[in-house]
Amino acid sequence: MTHILSAVAWPYANGPRHIGHVAGFGVPSDVFSRHMRMAGHDVLMVSGTDEHGTPILVQAEQEGVTPQELADRYNRVIVEDLTSLGLSYDLFTRTTTRNHYAVVQEMFRTVHQNGYMVEKSTMGAISPSTGRTLPDRFIEGTCPICGYDGARGDQCDNCGNQLDPIDLKNPRSRINGETPKFVESNHFFLDLPAFVDALASWLETRTGWRQNVLNFSRNLLDDVRPRAMTRDIDWGIPVPLDGWQDNPNKRLYVWFDAVIGYLSSSIEWARRRGTPEAWRDWWTNPDARSYYFMGKDNITFHSQIWPAELLGYDGGGSHGGAPGPYGSLQLPTEVVSSEFLNVEGQKFSSSRGVVIYVRDMLARYQPDAFRYYVAAAGPENQDVDFTWDGFLRRTNDELVAGWGNLVNRTASMVHKNFGEIPAAGEQADVDREVLATTGQAFGKIGSLIESNRQRAAIAEAMRVVGEVNRYVSETQPWKLKTDPDRLSTVLHTTTQAVSDCNTLLSPFLPHSAQSVHEVLGGTGEFAPQPSLEEVTDLDDDTRHYPVITGNHDGAYRFPAWESVPVRPGTPIGKPTPVFTKLDDSIVEEELERLREKA
Repeated sequence: MTHILSAVAWPYANGPRHIGHVAGFGVPSDVFSRHMRMAGHDVLMVSGTDEHGTPILVQAEQEGVTPQELADRYNRVIVEDLTSLGLSYDLFTRTTTRNHYAVVQEMFRTVHQNGYMVEKSTMGAISPSTGRTLPDRFIEGTCPICGYDGARGDQCDNCGNQLDPIDLKNPRSRINGETPKFVESNHFFLDLPAFVDALASWLETRTGWRQNVLNFSRNLLDDVRPRAMTRDIDWGIPVPLDGWQDNPNKRLYVWFDAVIGYLSSSIEWARRRGTPEAWRDWWTNPDARSYYFMGKDNITFHSQIWPAELLGYDGGGSHGGAPGPYGSLQLPTEVVSSEFLNVEGQKFSSSRGVVIYVRDMLARYQPDAFRYYVAAAGPENQDVDFTWDGFLRRTNDELVAGWGNLVNRTASMVHKNFGEIPAAGEQADVDREVLATTGQAFGKIGSLIESNRQRAAIAEAMRVVGEVNRYVSETQPWKLKTDPDRLSTVLHTTTQAVSDCNTLLSPFLPHSAQSVHEVLGGTGEFAPQPSLEEVTDLDDDTRHYPVITGNHDGAYRFPAWESVPVRPGTPIGKPTPVFTKLDDSIVEEELERLREKA
């Protein structure tokens, strides 16, 4: 058994999340985590809502509420949506907890003490009309390196180079389009050049990463400069140093504190279960493995900024130093970044109405239909387009007509002929071959999921479903009524094969896996679902908030990743369809909804 940290990107709490977001961080991380639990590993899956920074401050002002009130509202929306999607977090929390504040400030103090936080004067951008600081990502302009007109103040997505807002040609505010004013201000900078050698050595040891992620991460080291870790803003975590702590207009950069959420949520999880040091099994254990799931726009923060923070805390840069009280924290095993999911040929844009919110998707369609689409056609290693026609086709042709039909006709034949799972008689070669196919699939599909090749994994699982369907067509059990021994053997074999396929598909399709388990006469929980719980802040009993959690320590609450023999004599009732067939009309209906929003 290995300790596996599944560190999932933190959705920003300034609005509901759309399906493009969860296609990058949500579904892939849950498929991986569910499989690893089933394979016997001790998985800790953590995340939460990211609630600091200027965007929330600006939006709160526009809506006439406080930043905390805005964050509270969307934290609950996001928690409800991710729970409905079936994401099996051990803890999904938030960055405005007192626990998170304490962990972030401890990280900053130690990194500063080790000499990796350098105070210097810089030119910061402010809005001439409001006097408020503009965050780097809220400034756009022309990249001075490649000429791309759409570079942000922190980096150019076209060439991947790190930038400062003042470097941009023709800079403009994304909030109101005005030209920012640059003023002098003191800030702390993370001394990234002090980590170049350590980061390069670490990246050289990474194997199995998606090549585009590894290439991008290595290219980041070509132009490394100190990066500001504080901001002129009054919404965020105070800088824990004398002369800064009480300054109401200086706060830690939201991206410094957000990535520390992986650690703070692990600590909160351990505290909430009454084992306050248990988080160390995933963080200070050199045999543990950690996987970080996100969209490609966040690679910089997970393959450079966060590893540099960890190295700085450990004293692992060129200045040396010693670890703080948390001890030596392990660097990521893999940064698992997905590309972008677009919609009907356009980039998602809430402001332009080009958006499909998770809540709307789940209100009209089965969660596993969406999960299947993401797994089978999602943006694993290239940008892809979500289309309603594609969603309809994959749901009806693959889930309903392929997998769902196999389950339904198997249960129907067993119910009609025996009323229970029959015992197998002497098996023929064709019987042994189909069970060899399903049995051997566990190794291949498991290996694909563990290497984060989920599209190939679910394609293989559906290929196996096709082989079982072919077996049923070849053996024709509906013609075996005059040969009850052979009928019994064929239907036993078919039921076993369907059971195997259900286990293989359960990381991808947990809601329907539970239904199939019950169709086959199973009882109890087969594919555990997360729960939404109302909790009180561990360090402030006046604050209450919802979290996603689940009682699935280790692997004992998940089925084993192996073929488990079905039990003859198990009653099988008349089945009802597991998946809902979609009417062709939904395509035009959904396209019209998009047109109405635009």
